[in-house]
Amino acid sequence: MKKLWMTGFCILSLLTACNSERAAEWVMTTPDAAWQKQDVKEITFVNSEEPDVTIHVEHPGQDIEGFGACFNELGWTSLSLLSEADRNSVMRELFAPGVGANLTVCRMPIAANDFSRDWYSYNETDGDFEMKHFSIANDRETLIPFIKEALKYTPDLRLWASPWSPPTWMKDNKHYACQPLDTSFFDNVGQNGIRPDQVRREGMNMFIQKDAYFKAYALYFARFIEAYRAEGISIAMVMPQNEFNSCQPFPSCTWLPSGLATFIGKHLGPKMKELGVELMFGTMERPTPALVDTILTNPDSGKYLTGAGFQWAGKKSLPDIHKRYPGLRIYQTEQECGDGRNDWEGCTYSWDLMKHYFKHGTNVYDYWNISLEKGGMSRWGWTQNSLVVVDKEERTYNYTYEYYLLKHASHYVLPGARFLPLSGQFTDLLAFRNPDGKYVLIVHNNQNTVTTRVVKIGDKYVSLKLQPQSFNTVVLSLNHKNYA
Repeated sequence: MKKLWMTGFCILSLLTACNSERAAEWVMTTPDAAWQKQDVKEITFVNSEEPDVTIHVEHPGQDIEGFGACFNELGWTSLSLLSEADRNSVMRELFAPGVGANLTVCRMPIAANDFSRDWYSYNETDGDFEMKHFSIANDRETLIPFIKEALKYTPDLRLWASPWSPPTWMKDNKHYACQPLDTSFFDNVGQNGIRPDQVRREGMNMFIQKDAYFKAYALYFARFIEAYRAEGISIAMVMPQNEFNSCQPFPSCTWLPSGLATFIGKHLGPKMKELGVELMFGTMERPTPALVDTILTNPDSGKYLTGAGFQWAGKKSLPDIHKRYPGLRIYQTEQECGDGRNDWEGCTYSWDLMKHYFKHGTNVYDYWNISLEKGGMSRWGWTQNSLVVVDKEERTYNYTYEYYLLKHASHYVLPGARFLPLSGQFTDLLAFRNPDGKYVLIVHNNQNTVTTRVVKIGDKYVSLKLQPQSFNTVVLSLNHKNYA
């Protein structure tokens, strides 16, 4: 599997070669200035008996497969407000190897999600178990052109997909949602039309638990894979349900683990195997490891799963899962979305998330919204953050703090890198070793003063002078004694 994965990223070899020509690199982002090149002469090797942090290069952790974000409909409609030149500039910055974020592993919804233009599925013909009326016509307006623009820059982009809701006729409440909108939380955009008798709750199977429906839903997944292939877009992996415990006022569907195990083991697993598509469990959004255990240890479903995806409160179950399944591939499937303000405080919170996920075995780290209009409001009235913010009135755009934070990792940490564990009093750091042998350090100084940190890497001690309230990425080759 690793060999297959790595062949897909030969295009990044040029980036690796370019980086290998430099002894060191250093970029910094602060609240006042993003992506500022720093003088590598400020990187010094010292003698030290008490480093602030030790990076354990002798005990590398998991492989890093890549970074990405999610192709949502509102991402494309917002970018479509820009001129063609500006839109191309954004897509190049996000996806072109060696240019900006180097996004290589991205997510997409199977039909509607909470950042779609409105509710839809690929087949709303009640009782169409043979999928005769299946259609991705809606996606040809948004998701397909969005993805094709990315593929122009990264032809080997790896895509994975998950549904938020099955077609409504496959659910026991015959509605895309699970509960009405809570207007105390969501901005007033009108109700979602759900009746009191259609309201459901967490801890139940909303999907109709009958073989005919399971079989039809597996066929629905297959038709999706095949239809996208006909568009020239390959879906490499699927997960069976976004947030299977969450009863939401937007597209959602609650499942019990036992119901998912039956669907995966008897229907979806065999169908995806026929098509050569990977299947991972997810997305897991609760702090309860037993929910994952039920699926992984089930003899029918477990044999088809190559990993698991975690998001939101699922992060709290990750330490236990990674400890008990140390070889399990782990995707961080959706970085928490913020509140639409895209401020520095949200960026530092996102940094804490990133540290937590990589510390506990994450192979892929995916951001959520690629682009949104200013304010970041969804069709259902939820305001969220994004990598790019588009001003509808001015037809302009800007990159957010969280974009630059993601870029601090994804621009330099290449597919095939290894995560490196650390110890010491200073832990505001992530460390990786790239396939070319260079070390990538992402270091945060949350102090309001200039701070010097001494980092032990192997038998070397590196001193870094960090500016106040700054994120720093430092790329080092230990073959050099100094960078003066």
